[in-house]
Amino acid sequence: MDWGRAKSVLILAFLILNIILGYQLWLDVREQLTSNLDWTSLTEDTKLSMEKKSIQVQAKIPSETPALPERTFKFVDNVQEGQRIDLAKPVPSRLIFTEKELRKALKDQIPSIEQYSYDPLTSLDGIFALNYMLDGKWPMFEVRMELFYANQNILGYRENMVKELESKGKNEKQQKVISATNALDSLIGKYLPAGSIIKEVTLGYHGQVYNETLVTAPAWRFVLESGDIYYMNAISGEVYHPKGEEQKE
Repeated sequence: MDWGRAKSVLILAFLILNIILGYQLWLDVREQLTSNLDWTSLTEDTKLSMEKKSIQVQAKIPSETPALPERTFKFVDNVQEGQRIDLAKPVPSRLIFTEKELRKALKDQIPSIEQYSYDPLTSLDGIFALNYMLDGKWPMFEVRMELFYANQNILGYRENMVKELESKGKNEKQQKVISATNALDSLIGKYLPAGSIIKEVTLGYHGQVYNETLVTAPAWRFVLESGDIYYMNAISGEVYHPKGEEQKE
């Protein structure tokens, strides 16, 4: 056996493998850099407003501007607020470190949990909050599941289930959403109080309930460090602040 040649082949193989791994890492980093922006992408006027009002943007700013329709839903059994259901077997929360582990631990007792995503910034003491993921991608901010826990055990849950009205929904006209940077420019300049710290910027669906019907539109959700939340309709630019009244551009 020609050991020298075999050694050369192994060295070449490792070199090729390192090139492939390095290229994949570069692709991952490039994707991460291009999929999110930071506060430096805001306009100069907005930066001046941030400085004047002592506002900070600590959240990643999504760069995506998809075309999305308005969509309408009906609450299942006309129930907006589901009743708490206790688990037959409590699940130790101290053993759960990731969202994937959370779903795996609970899917036997809560099969629908696969359709929800954890929402840490709106969770409360004793309650893990999750949002329903429309099309597996867009969080619905009014359609939620709550997991109740105590003494490091998940004990029960509550969810408000909806079904989409087929006559509307996906057949509605799709419109390109306002960019997150443009939404932030408006929010910071016109609506946020001094000293605000923005912790999260998320695109999802937000709506209002009319006679058990949930009418939703694409919306940017801005969560502040204080726990305060602002929603901006990503089509019309209307701003809704739950602690105040709906405001228009």
